[in-house]
Amino acid sequence: MSQKVRWGILSTANIGLTRVAPAIQQTGNGEVVAVGSRSLEKAQHFAQQLNIPTAYGSYEELLADPDVDAIYNPLPNSEHAIWSMRAADAGKPTLCEKPLASDSAEAQQMVDYFKAKNILFAEAFMYRFHPQTQRVKALVQEGAIGRLTTMSAAFTFPISDESNIRLSKPLAGGALMDVGCYCVNVIRLMTGQEPDRVSAAAQFGERSGVDETLAGVLGFPSGVVGHFDCSLRTNFRHAYELRGTEGRITVDEAFVMSADQPTLIRHWHGSEYQEITIPPANSYTLMAEDFTDALLNHRAPRYDPQDGVNNMKVIDQLLAAAHR
Repeated sequence: MSQKVRWGILSTANIGLTRVAPAIQQTGNGEVVAVGSRSLEKAQHFAQQLNIPTAYGSYEELLADPDVDAIYNPLPNSEHAIWSMRAADAGKPTLCEKPLASDSAEAQQMVDYFKAKNILFAEAFMYRFHPQTQRVKALVQEGAIGRLTTMSAAFTFPISDESNIRLSKPLAGGALMDVGCYCVNVIRLMTGQEPDRVSAAAQFGERSGVDETLAGVLGFPSGVVGHFDCSLRTNFRHAYELRGTEGRITVDEAFVMSADQPTLIRHWHGSEYQEITIPPANSYTLMAEDFTDALLNHRAPRYDPQDGVNNMKVIDQLLAAAHR
């Protein structure tokens, strides 16, 4: 392997085109050398827009390319498992989009598959790599709000195209799978625990059959209560708040932060208030750099892929509760 990891993009999904592939191109330890699609024309168009040298008209050709060191998989949720494991069969370390799979059993199968082959695997929850998230986590651990008692989160946006794959039940769509997974993940991240009580209510689309709006409550062994809402039919918002015995922290740009604008953490401790400005950072680039550094230096990724399985377990429980 060269000093730079040579990436292949598995599909022409918009997240790859607008976010992840450009972010990889900005890393110091990686480059995008190929893209594969079921349509050669789409692959070529994708490649032309980002100056990627090679385009393939099938996923199989991309995986067979000996000049591709690692794969980024942004396929629909229902196809994460099969194509990630095919990447493993081809010996390709894989960064797979969130949520990891269609359900926790499938996610566990993926993690075990890569582990058995001793091939690097990670879930692409990019917000965790942003210095804002790291700072909030440190504040909570330092006792900046006393003992954490309650956390809330929200991630909502309105879909205008009714053919959007997020509204497809066969492709494992829905608000919880698409954006609610962030809320579940950040609550688990900040508490450092897995919930032992879960409840949910949802509005399911008459045509789509998926949860288009969902609210969930997570209870933790420590006594912390987390609650969140997510929606594909609501005005755009992505935020979270942590409240404790001595203060609170609010973050109004929580998951999809601008790469060229600073972000703000608001912190109250008793009667004292401070604003903590976090310099601009590209969370996608930081995520890709961590993966490529792990690959080049033969280490584990910052976040164990088993965390992706644990996140899916909570999602499974929430969806089951919402259907009751």
